[in-house]
Amino acid sequence: MRSLNKNFGILLLASMLLVSAGCGNSGNKTVNSGDSTRGDDTSPISFTFFGADANPNWNNMQDEVGKEITAKTGVTIDAEFDIGSGGGQDKISMMAASGDYPDLIFAKGELGKLVDTEAILDLTDLIEEHAPNIKKIMSENMNRMKYSNEDQAIYAIPTNIGVDQQYFDATNGFQVQHRVLKELGYPEIKTINDFENVLREYAEKHPTTDGQPTIPLTLNADGWKMLITVTNQANNTTGGMNDGEYHVDPETYEAMLHYKRPVEREYFRWLNKLYNDGLLDKDSFVQKEDQYKAKIASGRVLGLTSVDWEYAEAENALKAAGKYEYTYAHFPVTLSEEYKDHAMQSFGVDGYGISITTACKDPVRAIKFLDWLASDEGQVLRNWGIEGKQYIVENGTRVIPADVLNKKVNDANTFAKETGVDLYTTFAPRYGDGVKDSTGNYYTTNFPEQIIAKYSDVEKETLAAYKAKTWKELFPSEDELPVKEWGALYNMQVPTDGEYQVISKKTQDIVQKRIPEAILTKADKFDQVYDDFLAELDKVGAEKMEKEYTELVKARVSLFTGKNIE
Repeated sequence: MRSLNKNFGILLLASMLLVSAGCGNSGNKTVNSGDSTRGDDTSPISFTFFGADANPNWNNMQDEVGKEITAKTGVTIDAEFDIGSGGGQDKISMMAASGDYPDLIFAKGELGKLVDTEAILDLTDLIEEHAPNIKKIMSENMNRMKYSNEDQAIYAIPTNIGVDQQYFDATNGFQVQHRVLKELGYPEIKTINDFENVLREYAEKHPTTDGQPTIPLTLNADGWKMLITVTNQANNTTGGMNDGEYHVDPETYEAMLHYKRPVEREYFRWLNKLYNDGLLDKDSFVQKEDQYKAKIASGRVLGLTSVDWEYAEAENALKAAGKYEYTYAHFPVTLSEEYKDHAMQSFGVDGYGISITTACKDPVRAIKFLDWLASDEGQVLRNWGIEGKQYIVENGTRVIPADVLNKKVNDANTFAKETGVDLYTTFAPRYGDGVKDSTGNYYTTNFPEQIIAKYSDVEKETLAAYKAKTWKELFPSEDELPVKEWGALYNMQVPTDGEYQVISKKTQDIVQKRIPEAILTKADKFDQVYDDFLAELDKVGAEKMEKEYTELVKARVSLFTGKNIE
């Protein structure tokens, strides 16, 4: 995921409650979208929703944006979100088994389970007949919403990545506290050895932080978050393109589990070295996510290998306490200087999205609601808030007042809960950063001037030392990296039954067990553990799974680009 991915990411929502429109399982995969004559119906209605990501700032639409959405549409959302690091897997598996679904769902990588149980409506006709704003946003990218070459239904509308997205800032890479950089004279940080040397030198000088032991580096290995802070980085630091568990050859489209690349072994060897040298938190593979975040919020963690959405809650606590020197700078760290960080690489329009289930008895009203959120009015409300409260218009330009911006940046959790700004991203497609509306204003608040205005004085001081105005300037630009023809592979649906799933589950269990074992073993045992790890992957059928995945990638490139690929 683009650490995500934005997305993630990103962010997301969920729940369940019977509505005035009623809810029941129709058992049909498609819907006759011509039965409704409601027009611009704004009578009260509630839709239940499940989101496969946690959303700790969700306030049951009692925030200002939520109340305005209800006033404009008549819709309220009774939302339930996945708790912890499960990514919705357990909850959605229960739904698929029981047939009990919410009206709307953001299923992430679990969408295939629901498609296979015929729980998701094909949105093609609904969009064509009732969603002009969605059609306008997606326009030439309609093909990218289709499920597959064999099943060209639209089961989800991408919402976690904006259309025509431009990246004006970097939120990933490796992170180092500003206080560390300042004391050491803002050293060059390009490779893992540079990163290690900075953490080592500072920790030796400052073995404690505010009376507690200093932690040079900690990892979050709680559930699927291990992918974000541990395993994905082996691929990211070695010129990989961040395609989840696989590495894809851009010429042949051949896919293999990325752990098999010899260069990635060297990344894990480096983590093993950090552990044996006492630089890696010894509790990295046993701590829960809340413990990991508590350490970051204490200010004693010098470095991270993550993306800002993953640790933002903890960093926001530091900002709220005025401890800006304990927050983090971003660097494009690689194994060695021969590799290039691909964080800015575009994968086009693709990503997780929102679906309407067969349990919803008024899918026309539901798609019209999503379409209103996708309108210019809806996008500005979701991204900027309410005029006169979260922003003002000066000489035709939307502006965030200084006091509002201060709270948005430095008391972010409270700001989100009270205003609802950015809490409704999941519910509808949108234009990405850098796109302007008909008034000449950006749809989102993420554009260069606004991004720089959000930086703390400490961040600006660090950036100036590295002769940059934004973190993105430290990273290879998107112009250096081709658009990925296969999109975001974390969003590509794979077989949900049969041998693929069996092998996939076995390989993931092996990864979850053996990667920590390799990192935590004695240095002279590392190669043996890693060799056994790779052999074990192939023993359970990894090569067969990789061949099947390769064919899926090729089919996806064909669907997205129209190429005839053998």
